[in-house]
Amino acid sequence: MSIRGDRPAFFHLLVNTLLVSVMNFTVWFAITFYVFLQTRSVFATGVVSGIFLVLTALTGIWFGSLVDHHGKKAMMQVSAAGSLVMYGAALVVYQTAPEGAFRDPAGGRLWALIVLLMVGVIAGNIRTIALPTLVTVLIEEDSRDKANGLVGTTSGVTFLVTSVISGVLVAAGGMTWVLVLALVVLAGGLAHLALVRIDERAAAPAEEGAEPEPRRVDLRGTLRVVAQVPGLNALIIFSAFNNFLGGVFMALMDAYGLSLVSVQTWGLLWGGLSTGFIVGGLLIARTGLGRNPVGLLLLVNLVLWTVTLLFPLKSSIVLLTAGLYVYMLLVPYAEAAEQTILQKVVPYERQGRVFGFAQSVEQSASPLTAFLISPIAQFVFIPFMTDGFGARTIGGWFGTGADRGIALVFVLTGVVGIAATVIALRSRPYRRLSRRYAAAE
Repeated sequence: MSIRGDRPAFFHLLVNTLLVSVMNFTVWFAITFYVFLQTRSVFATGVVSGIFLVLTALTGIWFGSLVDHHGKKAMMQVSAAGSLVMYGAALVVYQTAPEGAFRDPAGGRLWALIVLLMVGVIAGNIRTIALPTLVTVLIEEDSRDKANGLVGTTSGVTFLVTSVISGVLVAAGGMTWVLVLALVVLAGGLAHLALVRIDERAAAPAEEGAEPEPRRVDLRGTLRVVAQVPGLNALIIFSAFNNFLGGVFMALMDAYGLSLVSVQTWGLLWGGLSTGFIVGGLLIARTGLGRNPVGLLLLVNLVLWTVTLLFPLKSSIVLLTAGLYVYMLLVPYAEAAEQTILQKVVPYERQGRVFGFAQSVEQSASPLTAFLISPIAQFVFIPFMTDGFGARTIGGWFGTGADRGIALVFVLTGVVGIAATVIALRSRPYRRLSRRYAAAE
């Protein structure tokens, strides 16, 4: 593994990101589990996912501007401090709530807790924007794809630890120990980050006669930069479409998995599945992404959609586990490919805003899916496959019941995704972006 650049600072950031991300994802997994277990409502968990993704989409461009206009390390510290404050307030709300206050899906106490935790987790998105821009600063160009692979490995370790911690802690004591642990670890992460020295490169000087970089969101300028790279708009739009998959997963996957196994088993299972993320990231760190990350990105998505079509065909935790493991193994390739492309074709002084813009556009698809798919699954597909026309016509081989209604949603999502990816592979923007990336060698 030959990663060249400021390796000590890079690895310190990876360790710090691991600490903070573990707690942010633990809080997110835990509140999702907790809401479903308290309310037993697929609709409620879908709305929670939808609100989370709406806020993610709305804040991405703003967060990107903050990253470009301030020190990257400073913004990572602000991110962790913001999460710390929100989790502290959530612990107060949780501890002062009367017995049974969180069982009503429309209860004010429940939604106060949800909103505080969501804002804390979303504050962590500043870090996800700042980290790839720091890879540009700290790591030499020819090994950034491998560094991005290690970032993916860190995400895998995060999921591995998170799923185990969240399932066990929620089963043992609700949200209390989740929040106490989050406060302790985030405080430690802030202290560690203060000791990391990073030589952040100044923004590239403006060309003679060019207007100075505005210290604001500057959406128009960001759109201009994106439009100047052939095919980049198409890549972002394609990634946004693929996030329909993320919306379906976030809205329905926990409900589907918890219909097959207990919450403890589901949490432990995600711990095992997360090793796929780790293996995928380590493979990238060792071999890189090849000469055409654009083509690799589309091919990986083709496999992911195919997996989404296949794993729900039978109500089987074994089949679900196999499908999700393939999914986890390949997701680091998709994420590393997109980051490597943007790091190469976008000017450094605009990378925060372009990463934030891409995050906003790509995440804008998922809230629509999450908001639409949870009530559709609850009131259309579940009855359809429980005692409706679907149960009578295909129930003999596909199965019947609530879990088979959710499974049918996954199957139809996979079919649409495969068709869209095949079209993208044959498109002109794909060829233009591939040529643009190659020309930047």
